[in-house]
Amino acid sequence: MKTFFKVLLIVVAVIVAVKLLPVAFFAGCIAAGLIAGLAVLGVSLVALLACAAIVVAALLSPVWLPILAIVGIVALCRRNSVKAV
Repeated sequence: MKTFFKVLLIVVAVIVAVKLLPVAFFAGCIAAGLIAGLAVLGVSLVALLACAAIVVAALLSPVWLPILAIVGIVALCRRNSVKAV
């Protein structure tokens, strides 16, 4: 008798699952669309930030290029003058 109730419970669970399948499918489609939209928004936001960083680097190049050259010259001179022990 116990096996009969288990089988009956499984049959009822399958019937409920089949009845709720369209709702679950609709919820899954909505979730997938939302995730895809957020992914597109994230990629475009990263591209926008990269473009802004390139513009800022280009605008500040008169400042950081001479500083970079000075740092490079100092590093070159320092490497030749320091002896390893």
